Amino acid sequence: MKEFDYIIVGGGCAGLSLAYELEINEKLKDKTLAIIEPRTEYKKDKTWSFWKVTPHNFDDCVKKSWKNFTINIPKKTNHLECVNYPYQSVDSGLFYEKINNKLNENKNISFFKDINKINSKNSFVFNSVPSIKKDHRNLWQHFCGVEIESQNNFFDDEIFNLMDFDCDQRESVHFFYTLPYSKNTALIETTWLSRMNDGSQKDYDSQIKDYIENHLKLKNYKIIYKEEGAIPLFYPTYEKEKNKINIGTAGGMTRLSTGYTFLNIQEHSKYICKNIENISNAKKFDIDKKYQFLDDIFLGVLDKNPEMMPEIFFKMFKSSPKTVIKFLSNKSNFLEDLSIILKMPKITFIKALFY
Repeated sequence: MKEFDYIIVGGGCAGLSLAYELEINEKLKDKTLAIIEPRTEYKKDKTWSFWKVTPHNFDDCVKKSWKNFTINIPKKTNHLECVNYPYQSVDSGLFYEKINNKLNENKNISFFKDINKINSKNSFVFNSVPSIKKDHRNLWQHFCGVEIESQNNFFDDEIFNLMDFDCDQRESVHFFYTLPYSKNTALIETTWLSRMNDGSQKDYDSQIKDYIENHLKLKNYKIIYKEEGAIPLFYPTYEKEKNKINIGTAGGMTRLSTGYTFLNIQEHSKYICKNIENISNAKKFDIDKKYQFLDDIFLGVLDKNPEMMPEIFFKMFKSSPKTVIKFLSNKSNFLEDLSIILKMPKITFIKALFY
């Protein structure tokens, strides 16, 4: 069986981002790469959205960008700006097409559906497939979204709705998320932050239908795309292995309090590329430990006091939106962290230190 210098397990966002970074920086001119991915074809299956706090390689895959947003709780709406850090939505179909077109130019890169089809004994492996043990105590961000097209112009496409908590909470944390791509198209998502011990919150279709027709008061529309997913709000288990690095969610690149992963993946890919010649000895790339500590406290509050979370999120953005965005994107300094912490209910968060 054929041997390769590098193997990427999983050809999703993290695996392809790394392969692309290596290719455009000419790290694969004299090296071979195998990408292990079971899917038979690439098509749009996800939407990755984030505040652009750092440059990335995929501006030409951005479907829409916004500089204004809202957060809603019952009877209150907060109108906010993000001019310094526009909110971007990347179309996975465009992302896959761009990367695969580039990778197909290099004969040193091969795709396989099964790692057992190659000899991996002497390869350096980048693994993007998380190992997740079933545990009923774990919290997840699980969601379902539909892209709809209205018969007439309905949406203000200059502003998106980050969180609308004016909906059934079911003793968990639940909000709707609306990204208007144009005046008559939008992605509308129902999102839960909760355990996934049963299917009681998974009536996604009826939730979305009710929200569109009874909350937004939109009757004449059609669904043109649908996506569904679940992001672990905990770090996957892994064993340290020689000649292996975990990337993406498997490598701890998901910010636990938000689920944001895309830009962390891009930064991790750049770090690996920069150190690829001596990757076995490179320092482990991590999200700053202070965010891990603060996220643990935040998720403790979310778990024990879900009814408080809509108000907490609403108040958080009462700080400077720029500061909150930097905090949620791992780019804040101590004073910015402190300004957000002081907005939180202090006794509740102190108690969470001991959960």
